[in-house]
Amino acid sequence: MKNVTQTIHLKTVSQLHGMIGVAKPKHPLFSIIRFEDLSQITSDQRLKIIADYYQITLKTECPCKMQYGQNMFDFDEGVISCFAPKQVSIIDKDFSFARSGWLMSIHPDFLRAFPLNQKIKNYGFFDYAIDEALILSEEEEHEIEKIFEQIEKEYHRPIDNFSQELIIALTDVLLSFFNRYYNRQFITRKVKHSDLLIKFEEILNKSFRNNENNGIPSATILAERLNLSPKYLSDCLKQLTGQTTQQLIHEKIIEQAKDLLSGTEHSVSEIAYRLGFEYSQSFNKLFKAKTTLTPMEFRQTFN
Repeated sequence: MKNVTQTIHLKTVSQLHGMIGVAKPKHPLFSIIRFEDLSQITSDQRLKIIADYYQITLKTECPCKMQYGQNMFDFDEGVISCFAPKQVSIIDKDFSFARSGWLMSIHPDFLRAFPLNQKIKNYGFFDYAIDEALILSEEEEHEIEKIFEQIEKEYHRPIDNFSQELIIALTDVLLSFFNRYYNRQFITRKVKHSDLLIKFEEILNKSFRNNENNGIPSATILAERLNLSPKYLSDCLKQLTGQTTQQLIHEKIIEQAKDLLSGTEHSVSEIAYRLGFEYSQSFNKLFKAKTTLTPMEFRQTFN
């Protein structure tokens, strides 16, 4: 067997249907498929798939384990995964479809001129990695299945002037439920997320202590070190602290800056450089925005 990763770029929903061996979609920009209607596919290669459309999946009876953050779970219950256009997903050689559930594909052009076109871009869960999927309770799964069934029913009706509008309206409702459930998941997994906060603070403190990044530690680098997507990390931290990753980084910069301004004789430029700023003007601007004082004005309060 070849141990090679093949890249497949799916530009249309029709190409997806061709790849998985099902009939062309009833609408060229939208489709909804039941996993139980799919034949299993096999490949002697690891596949990297890039799709130019949104994908929403509800997987039940998934015959494999799946990683959520740092933990492994068996997913007999429902699992929701959402992918934005251009995101990369990987199918390993031992991949198999879920035994039941839905796969919904929505090309961005399907949403043009509808409010959902902008609204969908603000949902953080489309930026999450697959190991940050939404795990549904039994009650939530039943609620979601009813909406998928309504969308499926509308999809299979003869296309008329109301088809697109109704499918988009139902999709809007579906995503609103996802948003509610994702926020619930952050709360119910608060213990695990509290551990995440401790690890985040350790990595952030180490970054400043060692100046490892030769600059201000970025939200992306911190997320990578925690094996999370930047958006998911930021949402977790927002639930726990009320602040995003970037806000917490800025808070740490100000804390470090105050210590250096009050406890050392380093110049403002030296402190700015030590904290990772290329230009002291940027440091001055941030410090004043957060404290209402310039660094020098803050230092003078200790003299």
